Amino acid sequence: PCRAMAPQFERAAREQAGRALFAKLDTEAAPATAARFGIRSIPTVVLFRGGREAERRSGVMSSAELAAWLGRG
Repeated sequence: PCRAMAPQFERAAREQAGRALFAKLDTEAAPATAARFGIRSIPTVVLFRGGREAERRSGVMSSAELAAWLGRG
């Protein structure tokens, strides 16, 4: 699922540049960080606003779905 979503994530990051900051977490390399944020399924996308979690969603999304989700969050 992560490999399927990677190109969509990268496209959304380019399209939303200046509006949103996209970052990836390698849960295998940083399991403590994944646990800290309660990431149990992959891919999980977490939206932060003002340094706090505003919303999260698990599962593959297209770049258009990511953009629409950002607009709602």
